[in-house]
Amino acid sequence: MGLNDFQLKCIAVLSMLIDHIGMILFPEVTLLRMIGRLAFPMFCFLLVEGFYHTHNVERYMVRLGVFALISEIPFDLARFGVVLEFSHQNVFFTLFIGVAMMYGLQKYCGNLVKIVIIVLAMAFAALLSTDYSFLGILLILVYYLLRDDKVGKLVLGAGWNLLSTTPVQYCGIFAVIPLGMYNGEKGRSLKWAFYIFYPAHLLALYGIKMLFFN
Repeated sequence: MGLNDFQLKCIAVLSMLIDHIGMILFPEVTLLRMIGRLAFPMFCFLLVEGFYHTHNVERYMVRLGVFALISEIPFDLARFGVVLEFSHQNVFFTLFIGVAMMYGLQKYCGNLVKIVIIVLAMAFAALLSTDYSFLGILLILVYYLLRDDKVGKLVLGAGWNLLSTTPVQYCGIFAVIPLGMYNGEKGRSLKWAFYIFYPAHLLALYGIKMLFFN
């Protein structure tokens, strides 16, 4: 019973799609953005699970890094209407930094070193102005440190949404419902499909906007 990894990814992707439909095509429909707030907490949760289950962390980081670069032009077109815009970077950069942080925390010993790794990860995300910035790294850290504490990570993960200066993010609290149903099973594997969907759907929505909304 419950939801497996694949099913959680499907819910997260659907939430993200609804969010981006709202952001790109119907910015006046707040409900779409509210539904979309579930996506990022779920992706962070799944990122940590993926980190623990992957057979090769280095390849995991490379995939995230490559798709961060691939997705930047679709992201900038969809969000800003320009080919490249350096004031804000797509969410793959946040996820990449998060995995690099977890890799460092796992590899190196000593509390001081670990604190430095966390601070550097947050600072790097803020410097690059990645999606969710240092707060996104903080959420990944919560799920990483409390991975074996189901109640603790759900409570703090839900509370993280209240740190946002954007009230609509408070709706992300409801991500606790599907995440609380996670059964630890992998389910179907469509790894590349989920990676490809991100830049592909942004390009598609940008195309729709240019064709029908301009």
